[in-house]
Amino acid sequence: MGRLTSRVPLVRVTVADDGSATTIGRPDTVVAEEPLEIRVGGEAISVTMRTPGHDFELVAGFLVTEGIISSVEHIRTQRYCAGATDEGVNTYNVVDVSVTVPVVPRDVARSFYTTSSCGICGKASIDAIRARSAFPRVSPAEGAALDPALVVTLPDRLRAAQRLFDDTGGLHAAGLFDLDGNLLCVREDVGRHNAVDKVVGWALLEGRLPLRDTVLQVSGRASFELVQKAHLAGIPVLSAVSAPSSLAVELADEVGMTLLGFVRPPTFNVYTGADRLRAPDLAATADGLAPVP
Repeated sequence: MGRLTSRVPLVRVTVADDGSATTIGRPDTVVAEEPLEIRVGGEAISVTMRTPGHDFELVAGFLVTEGIISSVEHIRTQRYCAGATDEGVNTYNVVDVSVTVPVVPRDVARSFYTTSSCGICGKASIDAIRARSAFPRVSPAEGAALDPALVVTLPDRLRAAQRLFDDTGGLHAAGLFDLDGNLLCVREDVGRHNAVDKVVGWALLEGRLPLRDTVLQVSGRASFELVQKAHLAGIPVLSAVSAPSSLAVELADEVGMTLLGFVRPPTFNVYTGADRLRAPDLAATADGLAPVP
């Protein structure tokens, strides 16, 4: 079954209308979660909890979305290195990257731990994160129009491409679509931020950055961190099936991104960048909204 999933025993409990419970024991498939240590030039800068697979994409995307690199030419090599068990078996849980650009000392000094649930913790300041973008702010008017009828189809298109979700039910997904709804790349992970980094890493290694005229559809909520990652990759539209945070809305507005939330057919919410959507009254409706106290 490989390292992507594992089989574990469980007890299924069923509660009847009268309050009585029946139980049955059976095996279940769960998604794998393992640590990945990211090193740059031999120096550890992060440990993230992730689903094994597409590790080089994850690391490359992480370096992009942390503002350390912005081009595939900035990567000399990536390799698995130390991390063997006591028996000498490589765990493939340590990746070292050699880069062609200088790494600012604060980048390495601010080593942090990333969980699969909360994303990156311990950053020096939000203002510092905002300042790291390699790509300029993009006006909604500069991008091609996005059809609302297409937007409401993206969650189902993403779900159809999730190969491991059916087996485990425990994975987030990020899918990159063009403006015609064609799926360019999909990645799954226990961490939504890792899934996004894997997509960005794929795009970097394919020489596609910046990702103009694309939509990033995510399976969960839209956090500040996901807006940051999408912006650093040049993605103009972030669409989420759940809610955005207040800081995500603020950052998306600052950088000119279209942020969509609660994308659940037949409706969705537009929080920023309404001008990018192809709907005659949408932008006017957004402009006419009174400021919220």
